[in-house]
Amino acid sequence: MQLISVNIGREQVVEHNGFSDLTGILKTPVAGAVEITPWGLVGDAVVDTKHHGGVDQAVYIYGEPDYAWWSAQLGYELAPGTFGENLTISGLESADLNVGDILHIGAVALQVTAPRFPCATLAARMGDAGFVKRFRAAGRPGAYCRVLSAGAVRAGDAVTLERYTGETLTIGEMHREHYNSQISAESIRRHLAAPIAERVRASIEKRRQES
Repeated sequence: MQLISVNIGREQVVEHNGFSDLTGILKTPVAGAVEITPWGLVGDAVVDTKHHGGVDQAVYIYGEPDYAWWSAQLGYELAPGTFGENLTISGLESADLNVGDILHIGAVALQVTAPRFPCATLAARMGDAGFVKRFRAAGRPGAYCRVLSAGAVRAGDAVTLERYTGETLTIGEMHREHYNSQISAESIRRHLAAPIAERVRASIEKRRQES
């Protein structure tokens, strides 16, 4: 695999059909090396800190094969950064990643922690009020990562995947179960056994208590 693009966004307002929000989703590719810290990419804006960012969701990644699928569905090419990801990676299908998998990019090590759950800001960014449902149904959510080892990355860097050997579940499974109102006790147990993002862990713990 290869790092196709490194994408950074600044605070901007996105508007569509009466929806208006200050966001960092409007990311564009940058040239040269970019530092990745435990809190994310230097210079990248994270506005909605209730749902995004933090050490367990510091970097959002998306795969070139998923982009190719979307381009075919939509009938036009999508540029890297369209979905607000920090890193666009060739040969990566996000739903197949396991929570706990580690992506190595030079000195940088990123551990997969959670899928992306779409919101109205993504719909506004795509100019489609129904895009949240489309993104959810597609099952190509991208993945959030925590930073195990900081450093600099740039487009063209090689990316290698180290599979997690502990108990886990795939990003695709985690994404589907988020919307499953009848989540099983076994699925809850698997979530809590894996190194998932703390926001998701808190949500799963709440569902466990309510079940």
